[in-house]
Amino acid sequence: MSVPGVPIVQVDAFTATPFKGNPAAVCVLKAARDEQWMRNVAREMNLSETSFLVPDATDHGAYQLRWFTPTVEIDLCGHATLASAHVLWEDGHLPPHATARFHTRSGLLTCIRIGHWIEMDFPATFVEPADPPGQLQEAIGCEFVFAGRSKFDYLVEVADEATVRALQPNHHLLRQLPVRGIIATSLADAAHVHEYQFVSRFFAPGSGIDEDPVTGSAHCALAPYWSSRTGKHEMTGYQASPRGGIVRVRHQQDRVFLAGQAVTVLRGELIGE
Repeated sequence: MSVPGVPIVQVDAFTATPFKGNPAAVCVLKAARDEQWMRNVAREMNLSETSFLVPDATDHGAYQLRWFTPTVEIDLCGHATLASAHVLWEDGHLPPHATARFHTRSGLLTCIRIGHWIEMDFPATFVEPADPPGQLQEAIGCEFVFAGRSKFDYLVEVADEATVRALQPNHHLLRQLPVRGIIATSLADAAHVHEYQFVSRFFAPGSGIDEDPVTGSAHCALAPYWSSRTGKHEMTGYQASPRGGIVRVRHQQDRVFLAGQAVTVLRGELIGE
């Protein structure tokens, strides 16, 4: 008789359309597994992030949540948190109207359902102006309107949406920078402002991801940045990767509320140890 494997679900986050947005694998465990096993699973899945959830022993109904890229464990991930909440509700781990609560390296994160959208409560990430290393400008390949750095990433504003979409950065050079990744952004073109107000792309070769399709944690920086630039506290962003995805943002002091949709695309079980 075969031994049941560990269920794993693949979810496309920040989209309602399969094969768009950002895929994440979600593994809901009954008990904690060792770190090397989680690293092996993340490498096997070969997605930008795989999330692992374990019921929290001291907070009933909450989960311990960890995120792994194929190469490293990371401190904050939006799309895999969105995917995790989606799986908890869809698979009956949580009642439909319960708040999903996650204890993480970045503190307590919560998610609620609002119609077909999931809203996440994340810490804001503030960007301070910084002189970019020449290597960064060479790697991105265009002039910057603004350059700054957060505790995770460089953020650079470029001239316009067309420039963001056309970027073909030198990932070898970016990989040498001492940051998690690089956010490139601009205001949306006038033709698109009724759909979204700013655009972005996110490059993280140093974390094993040349370009992330849709990055929730990057929007923790983009929301306060564009709020300060525009005076608007609620906006919609479009991450202009080849897969593309929509993120609604709401900035309130030291918190950012990110909203997106999610769709399950694959179910399976892990049978290897």
